[in-house]
Amino acid sequence: MSLQQSALDLTTLALAELPLYHGYMPSSETTGFPGPGSWLIFGVILMPVYVMTISWFVGKPKDSSTGLLGVLYLVGVTANMWIGMLVLTVLIGVVFYGGAPSPIG
Repeated sequence: MSLQQSALDLTTLALAELPLYHGYMPSSETTGFPGPGSWLIFGVILMPVYVMTISWFVGKPKDSSTGLLGVLYLVGVTANMWIGMLVLTVLIGVVFYGGAPSPIG
């Protein structure tokens, strides 16, 4: 093995073990839930979804099994999005900020 090859191997190993940390500190208290965007999304943008869900159970014709199936779908889609975003947030924090976001790490 040549000197150039071993130096390249050592450099590759060193780069693989370091996170892509850029030196910026994450802003504190911005990863929590009740931010202004959360209130906007859950209060205003999702209002048609709330009305639709309520109408499944109080409207005519009323079909409780279809309403429960719709609620189950909504809960499943929402959980899928939130869990996926949690995993991506932690992954981005570890790779680019050197650690998990503030509530977790």
